[in-house]
Amino acid sequence: MKDLIYLGFWVLVVGGIFAVLWYKGYLMQLANYVGETKEELRKCTWPTIEELKGSTVAVIITTLLIGLFTVVVDLVIVRLVGFIT
Repeated sequence: MKDLIYLGFWVLVVGGIFAVLWYKGYLMQLANYVGETKEELRKCTWPTIEELKGSTVAVIITTLLIGLFTVVVDLVIVRLVGFIT
């Protein structure tokens, strides 16, 4: 019985929130936003598999180069600090 009261309470709370959002027009605004977003996504041009592969390779190479640069700079700074102290 306690669980049924608990469930009923939450149904009322969620239903009340839904009713207020509907009354104030927020649900219609959300529906319009989702519809406009879907429309904009239809206008997008998606990359071909070859473009996607090329971009992936470029990202991997750039990540490796930045990582290598960071390691080299770190080693130089460690050597300088070790030399000074």
